[in-house]
Amino acid sequence: MNIRILIADDDPDIRDVLKITLAEENYETIEAKNGEEALEIIRSRPLDLVLLDYKMPKMDGLQVCDLIKKDLLLAHLPIIMVTGKGEISDKIDGIDSGADDYIVKPFEPKELLARIRMVLRRTKRDLEANPLTRLPGNIAILNELSNCIESKKLYAVCYVDLDKFKAYNDKYGFEHGDDVIRETARILLAATKEYGNEQDFVGHIGGDDFVVITTPNSADKICEKITHDFDKISPSFYNKEDRESGFIVGYDRQKQIHKIRLLSVSIGVVTNETRNITHVAQIGEIGAELKKLAKNVEKSNYVKDKRQNK
Repeated sequence: MNIRILIADDDPDIRDVLKITLAEENYETIEAKNGEEALEIIRSRPLDLVLLDYKMPKMDGLQVCDLIKKDLLLAHLPIIMVTGKGEISDKIDGIDSGADDYIVKPFEPKELLARIRMVLRRTKRDLEANPLTRLPGNIAILNELSNCIESKKLYAVCYVDLDKFKAYNDKYGFEHGDDVIRETARILLAATKEYGNEQDFVGHIGGDDFVVITTPNSADKICEKITHDFDKISPSFYNKEDRESGFIVGYDRQKQIHKIRLLSVSIGVVTNETRNITHVAQIGEIGAELKKLAKNVEKSNYVKDKRQNK
């Protein structure tokens, strides 16, 4: 998979030089002519790194960097600030706004490529990330679950997925569906950050399936926050007519018409408080069962495991 880099600079000559330089490493490049355009691109497609000019029209590099680093879903994105001066104050401002590195124009192409490689190495984790949300994927999730079992500490694994998502995708299309997935990831991250612990983990299994790994004493508040915030935002995913009616019309395999309620979220919470869990597959089996129970309620809901080993 190619490394995708956004070049954000209002000077077309600088953009051309950067494109030629990055082509030496076969990097895929996208261009933005100002800060607003850069922000729009960053929020709409997966990127691996941003080369961000310090001074641009409409929105400067510092403002763009600050907004990106405050976005829970984009904070991981490495940014190299490109400045037109060698002044210390510019460098400090760039780093303070969250930039991962900086380089001064005019620059040596080899130095730029070396800095890009360094930043990519530094930000790359020993896991694969979901390309849509950039959350840790299945390898990292399995590692986290294994660590939970081996550590013997108390943990809670929250399996999260969306109800009626296929029907939504069928009507509104995959682009809107992707927006829902990204917004769900933001809700999970924000809830975990607010009510969880420093070592908590949020992963994206795939599609509309997520996992949050926390402690039992934090799980209820996190789940309550997730269900509350998702129900609050869910109507905004629909057009006015569907939002006001509270449902969309869909068809089953027999071509029968059904009224399908608006998107909601269901969560099954697996803990080792009252039962001994010895392998990862066991967590998944219990989680699927609990999530099925949660879906019996016609709204966002979570079910926490309280049963004991037989």
